[in-house]
Amino acid sequence: MIETYRGVVRPHQLDHMGHMNVQWYTAVFDEATWHLFSLLGLTNSYFKSEMRGMAAVEQHTKYLAEVMAGDLLVCRSRLTGLENKVLKFEHHMFNAETETLAATTSLVGAHLDREIRKACPFPGFVAEKFAELAD
Repeated sequence: MIETYRGVVRPHQLDHMGHMNVQWYTAVFDEATWHLFSLLGLTNSYFKSEMRGMAAVEQHTKYLAEVMAGDLLVCRSRLTGLENKVLKFEHHMFNAETETLAATTSLVGAHLDREIRKACPFPGFVAEKFAELAD
């Protein structure tokens, strides 16, 4: 798996039960996603210059262990599928100190033409990078 995120749980991210609220798990996974996209060449520069984008179309998250304020987090990600217009991938969130698996999420994203607001095929370089990284 590829490391795509490192961070720390902040006190403002806790819910009334004292552990990180689910909205922050999603935020961490979102940051990991943008790093994973960048490794495929789907960078901010690419999205701006080509009027392209990505949209999440499906996400499944499992919460496996609590994380608390001060816990260090690391996400490791895996590419699981690439089709004409669709990318599939997973993120695994760990407590960096204990290596406890805290949460996983699997996602499906669609490559978008932002001008016509519809899914469009990925450029060839994405398939090449996918092949390198998915091995």
